[in-house]
Amino acid sequence: MFGRVWKWAGRFRRTGKNVGVDAYRIPVDLQQLVDDCTYWVEHQTYEPDEIAARFHHRLVFIHPYPNGNGRHGRLATDLLLISLGRKRFSWGSDNLVNAGVTRATYGHALQAADKHDFQPLFEFVRS
Repeated sequence: MFGRVWKWAGRFRRTGKNVGVDAYRIPVDLQQLVDDCTYWVEHQTYEPDEIAARFHHRLVFIHPYPNGNGRHGRLATDLLLISLGRKRFSWGSDNLVNAGVTRATYGHALQAADKHDFQPLFEFVRS
């Protein structure tokens, strides 16, 4: 996805950031996310859109890469939705790469999910 952009593409970050889990936890936290998501799907714990939104939040929260985590997370989430027979999210119906109101709304929705309030994220992903 980022191979022609960054030489480190595909390699987990090795340093701490002001966001994300400690670098040494990335592989374990990612495996736990995949295991949790598999359980949610197999046991229909949540509706498919909620599974995808929760998956996206955790993936971005883990913050496995030095850069591009939002773009990677949105792509992975859309692939998850497609595998569940659902349409991709609209992600606020705007370009999230450039700064603006939509990106700020996305950021606020993720921050609310950090505090276990997922409603803003559920609303944003299909707006």
